[in-house]
Amino acid sequence: MTGDEQKHAGRVPEPTLRRLPWYLAFLKLLKGCGEVSVSSTQIGKEIGVDPSQVAKDLSFVNISGKTRVGYEIDALIDILENFLGFTRQHKAFLFGVGRLGAALMRDSGLNQYGMDIVAGFDVRPNVVGTSIDGIPVFHIDDFEAKQKEYDATIAIITVPVETAQQVTDRILTGGIRALWNFTPFRIRVPENVVVQNTSIYAHLAVMFNRLNSLNP
Repeated sequence: MTGDEQKHAGRVPEPTLRRLPWYLAFLKLLKGCGEVSVSSTQIGKEIGVDPSQVAKDLSFVNISGKTRVGYEIDALIDILENFLGFTRQHKAFLFGVGRLGAALMRDSGLNQYGMDIVAGFDVRPNVVGTSIDGIPVFHIDDFEAKQKEYDATIAIITVPVETAQQVTDRILTGGIRALWNFTPFRIRVPENVVVQNTSIYAHLAVMFNRLNSLNP
């Protein structure tokens, strides 16, 4: 992504950024079916988003559709992947190689979207020194040395909630400034650090609440 594109991307509303991968996934399905063009109406109908919102979202990625033709699928896929950062590999360390952490390390799909988990860190003797699908697991005490070796830019946090802040503080001392937090704890970080919180339990709470409202 160029400097101008990065500045433009910084102004994109978060709801739009969350919808763009949905559009990308649908476009890839259409491409697999041999389609060459698509309209915002088609995308909106499939994704469940108003077509005018789809057109507005796509305006942020600097591509225009053609009247009565729509968007060229191949071009739109390339532009979206580049805009979202999926075409560039980002090295990541994973902290907490439990069941969730190990599952993420085994998820080859992350690599396809630009996330390359290069090492895991833990403290348990039965885990340290092993590997998950060829990805080594080190003791967390080796983090600083391994950071100099790998130069990771992202940390994935799947540690127990009681150690989330402690591990976060240590990660930040190693120079990593982007954190993907899977714990239910709202970690505290300086303003110059990017945090994406993905709490499975929070999503469960929302789902259960909506389910209960359907079955009073």
